[in-house]
Amino acid sequence: MSDSIIIVDDEPGVISALKRSLIEEPYDIHTAGSGAEALGIMRDHEMKLVISDERMPGMTGTEFLSTVKNMFPETIRIMLTGHASIDAAMKAVNNGEIYRFFAKPWNDIELKLAVRSAIEKYNLEEENRGLLKTVKRQALELRQLEKIYPGITSLKKDKEGNVVLTEISTDDEDISDIIAQMKMKK
Repeated sequence: MSDSIIIVDDEPGVISALKRSLIEEPYDIHTAGSGAEALGIMRDHEMKLVISDERMPGMTGTEFLSTVKNMFPETIRIMLTGHASIDAAMKAVNNGEIYRFFAKPWNDIELKLAVRSAIEKYNLEEENRGLLKTVKRQALELRQLEKIYPGITSLKKDKEGNVVLTEISTDDEDISDIIAQMKMKK
């Protein structure tokens, strides 16, 4: 998956400025003029990051990012606002689990670093989800092996707590038998 982000703002000038600040970055940038439009795009394209304005007609940024959190929980969320207030920031953080909050006008360097960091966070979390899936699959396979060969997953330890390895046959016929039996049990 490419590093796709979506910028959501009802002001075309703000969208252009954000795109210019990220022009040298390797992102696939999508844009939307409203929360509803952005949700439609996000249904068709997986986004790693969304950058949204707070004040937009129809749906506020807080409402939009809260919806994004529910519909696309893995997507990282950044909010921009020209009307920074403690109340708006707290609402956004609490309702949309915002990764970062920027006031307009933003600092281009800080924004670039935040976007890079958000993409790295998404990628690490995606890798962790994949590893967790692998661990769960392997645990299931171990339980299946334990059913076929009770005690196969238990470890024997010596007095110092070191694992004692017993001889394991590497005879091709033994391995083939184990694999065949596992396939039959599935």
